[in-house]
Amino acid sequence: MTQKLYYGGDIITMTGENEVAEAILVEDGLIKKQGNLTEVKQDASDDAENIDLQGRTLMPAFIDPHGHISMVGQFSLMADLSACNHFEDIIQTLTEYMQNKQLRKGDIIVGCGYDHNFLAENKHPAKEVLNQVSTDHPIFILHASGHLGCANDAALQAAGIDAETEDPEGGTIGRVEGSTEPDGYLEENAMMALQRTLLQDQKLDYTKLIELAQDVYIKNGMTTVQDGASSKEIIDLFKALAKQQKLKIDVVAYPVFDAEPKKQMDENQEYAKKYSDRFKIGGYKMFLDGSPQGKTAWLTEPYEGEESYRGYPWHQDEQVKQYTDAAIRDGAQLLTHCNGDAASDQLLRNYQASLEESDRPDKDQLRPVMIHCQTVRYDQLDKMAALSMIPSIFVAHIYYWGDIHLKNLGEERGRRISPARSAYDRGLCVNFHQDAPIVKPDMLHTIWCAVNRQTRNGVHIGPEECVSVYEALKAVTINAAYQYFEEDTKGSLEEGKLADLVILDQNPLKIDKTAIQNIQVLETIKEGKTIYNLEKHDSATKGV
Repeated sequence: MTQKLYYGGDIITMTGENEVAEAILVEDGLIKKQGNLTEVKQDASDDAENIDLQGRTLMPAFIDPHGHISMVGQFSLMADLSACNHFEDIIQTLTEYMQNKQLRKGDIIVGCGYDHNFLAENKHPAKEVLNQVSTDHPIFILHASGHLGCANDAALQAAGIDAETEDPEGGTIGRVEGSTEPDGYLEENAMMALQRTLLQDQKLDYTKLIELAQDVYIKNGMTTVQDGASSKEIIDLFKALAKQQKLKIDVVAYPVFDAEPKKQMDENQEYAKKYSDRFKIGGYKMFLDGSPQGKTAWLTEPYEGEESYRGYPWHQDEQVKQYTDAAIRDGAQLLTHCNGDAASDQLLRNYQASLEESDRPDKDQLRPVMIHCQTVRYDQLDKMAALSMIPSIFVAHIYYWGDIHLKNLGEERGRRISPARSAYDRGLCVNFHQDAPIVKPDMLHTIWCAVNRQTRNGVHIGPEECVSVYEALKAVTINAAYQYFEEDTKGSLEEGKLADLVILDQNPLKIDKTAIQNIQVLETIKEGKTIYNLEKHDSATKGV
């Protein structure tokens, strides 16, 4: 039996806004007792380790309700284009990357993080730009949204995309003006098809990449994370890592429908809706549209300045209904990507129809999730409440692309993005995510976004949709645990729950809310064991 007694700082229990504890006792990975220091000490053994917080703050570890951990490590190997402001910056960055990697002729060059919204040219760096880097190497660069990309001629040729190639459903191939020749720009399914084709033969050490990705989450205080669009190969990888006990944190996978999610569940009963060595398959994943900053999100009204263009759907209703039918028939939680309000309408009407037709006795207890919710309307939030649907809101959009949303959507729609206050007011179980690697998995910055709603340019966008700091903390702890059906074991400091904890240098409930993003994660604890310590990490880094 091993015990640790924490005291001497602020302890946020997440059992009520005004409920705090003087101490907690951890025993064999679980919270044995919390409350008054004198009373908690009575349950501690003589050899319990006493840990004085020295004024720091202890609270439940953060829970990631939507992201792509399998991609976080991969992105770290790509050329980082996020700081590029001009086409010339992109050319220089990719050229230096090519030279530093000492690539052989024909090797693929992949970059990520460019955003046409912040380039001086205000357009995508298509093949005429990328061909300047190389015509021998296939080059593919991924937009910051993860939904758009550009390729050079060599990459288009390698993927078999030419003037005869038709646009796939739910995707667009850019064309040279006045012809059908591809110009190198690709949207949605067209981009993803090229990405899969180019990257399938790359020899990557995925085990090391997952280990690298875990460390990124752990340093940010997260102990439960998601792989939100898993292929069969990725699920097999996580199973192997689990069996080798290489998962330091809990990973929940949601296979996409292309990966035959029911088959994944049936063939992996050991992991179906339950953890085995820190891995489980949580349910199914569906995409319905793209991104508002890339103007591929599917809207009911045209984008600002457009006569009729509203983005477009990934699937027609018939296909969507088959997916919602399947999820409910199989008793599976369904996570659905919806950025535009037309996509949200499509999900809501089809899920409701599938519910009404189903005779499953537990059909109202499956906790479906709408992911992103960028332009979700108030009437749609009402429908979500009636369906017990969970809004997982990408609230960091406010900072990263709020200025762009105001431009693309206009003032009225733009100020309503990520409507967390309205969702809470309707009794919905709101949670927040970063969609990593689209945005770094930094929960404290996400909390800052939710309570301040400030854009990169310093604009306070839709302040009426701000939530309180405690509500923001709920969204990344107990509410996120609820999404995973884990509210009985995680998300708050209650007796019998897992000792998944994080220690912060300041209390987010006490400091000025504009400073929350500056709070540091000092220590991350998984089931009572420290898996990250900032002081030790910094010392080790300095010694390298």
